[in-house]
Amino acid sequence: MTLMCAGHLLIEDVPGVGKTMLARSLARSSGCSFSRIQFTPDLLPTDVTGVSVYNQQTSDFEFRPGPILSQVILADEINRATPKAQSALLEAMEERQVTVDGITHQTPEPFMVMATQNPIEYEGTFPLPEAQLDRFLIRLELGYPSQNDETAMMRAQLHGHPVGDLAQVCGPGDILGLQAAVREVYVDILVQQYIVAITEATRKHPAIYLGASPRGSLALQRLGQAKAVLEERDFVLPDDVKRLVYPALGHRIILNAQARVKGTTAAQVVDEILHGIAVPGVRADGRSRSGEAVTQTGVG
Repeated sequence: MTLMCAGHLLIEDVPGVGKTMLARSLARSSGCSFSRIQFTPDLLPTDVTGVSVYNQQTSDFEFRPGPILSQVILADEINRATPKAQSALLEAMEERQVTVDGITHQTPEPFMVMATQNPIEYEGTFPLPEAQLDRFLIRLELGYPSQNDETAMMRAQLHGHPVGDLAQVCGPGDILGLQAAVREVYVDILVQQYIVAITEATRKHPAIYLGASPRGSLALQRLGQAKAVLEERDFVLPDDVKRLVYPALGHRIILNAQARVKGTTAAQVVDEILHGIAVPGVRADGRSRSGEAVTQTGVG
């Protein structure tokens, strides 16, 4: 869905659960170019964007593109780099371009940054600033696989890694067509008002120090359009929005000190907000205008 929305993905999980393999598999199956950037404390911005090198034969400077000028980029352990190196991603993620020595270079299309960070080990890390977190469309946690899935994974990798046999199922042009189809999905004004009511509630909740920005509203609307496409609909339902609120807004919310001391999580606050906002088209008895029962589910 992140790729369909032309957005960027932040995966926050422990090492060894397949974050790198997810990025490689996505690039391989979609026919997109792939680059991996290992973020370390000594990483320089030019290691990300590229550098101009003097060519003695032509007596001119030549631009050597960095790994950011690929279609699918894995920013591995992004919080281990200094803020200066992290900021090298900001222009590319938001403006779809990089500027080196005053010259602007456009990123290829489609373009997606998949960043990872370890939520357990914070020693020697530089937490992502709110401005950079806000540029990620979704934050996900993969979690550990079930026992059956882990056993199947061991069996599949007994003689080699299956990613080598992964076939391409589409091309970059197909991805761009899918992104155009997502933008054409109809979003009713009532659904838009529902999205705005949710983001507005994050700004006024007593447990939240900083709520979601208008970029969060736009992200929630676009994700709802992508979910509608996946379910073969040309319109967005309020249920699409409810299921996507926490992945889209959870990393844009900063809890205040009192809430953190009490052990309150962003997921609990989002769930409370969802239960306090009326769903469009639902009557007071919990049924839709057509008479069908409507479930009031939260982020769980």
